Amino acid sequence: MAEGKSGKISDFLKGIKTEFKKIVWPTKDDIVKETVAVISSSIAIGIIISILDFIFKVLLNFVIK
Repeated sequence: MAEGKSGKISDFLKGIKTEFKKIVWPTKDDIVKETVAVISSSIAIGIIISILDFIFKVLLNFVIK
């Protein structure tokens, strides 16, 4: 029974090694472009939310007063 387990484990590890060879890693340029896109969109969304928050605050103060 111990032999069956070690055979299964080695087959499993061979399968993992085969799958890792299929991975296509991104290039440095791809990583830089994607990072810039994420940071830019985060800043843009933050600015939009800040503007909307300011507008709602002004409107709410106008309604309350």
